[in-house]
Amino acid sequence: MSKKEILVLEELLGSNKKIAAEIRKKLEEKGILTINLLSSPGAGKTTLLEKMAEKLKADYRMAVIEGDIETEKDAERIRAKGIPAWQIITGGACHLEAKMVGKLFPEIPADLDFLFIENIGNLVCPASYDLGENIRCVLLSTPEGDDKPKKYPKAFTTSDCLIITKSDLMPVLPFDLEYACKEALEVNPNLKIFVTSALKETGIDEWVEHLVSALHELRQKNA
Repeated sequence: MSKKEILVLEELLGSNKKIAAEIRKKLEEKGILTINLLSSPGAGKTTLLEKMAEKLKADYRMAVIEGDIETEKDAERIRAKGIPAWQIITGGACHLEAKMVGKLFPEIPADLDFLFIENIGNLVCPASYDLGENIRCVLLSTPEGDDKPKKYPKAFTTSDCLIITKSDLMPVLPFDLEYACKEALEVNPNLKIFVTSALKETGIDEWVEHLVSALHELRQKNA
């Protein structure tokens, strides 16, 4: 990478960081907890959000920003659950940036409790871009294998939580849960780990309880 390319990248990331900080400040002032979900394609981000909508919508208001290279399929799935959703179509870009989220800001209801951002399926590029979130989560599905934390370390070092998905498949897959957790914690000792199955609805309640607790902490801090 040439010196000019490095300077341009630093300027882009610097600008992104500033916009992300402004987004975070504005959302926190409204008492909205923002969660950025990262994963490989097909790890189960949208399915997890669908299950969370079922758990949260009786007592809390949530909305979702969906990021994809093409189509509104994921946003349509979320809307079908009665949850507001906006689709960002990048047309080829492999990650979301804060300025993309910022353009939607006028449409985001002020009385939300949770705003989820489902990033584009990719364990590399999205890890470099703050979107104004309070919590960043990386998902690892059991079919992907248990060796991903050290292959794609930045996705794990920049995250607050690791959500292992599709745990119901572990009996028929060569996925070592203990090994995956050990590798992830060696990369980032501060990760909070949740083992979930949307199909069996296991681990979802613990994840929701964690977010509700984080929401209360956010509002107490800004009271």
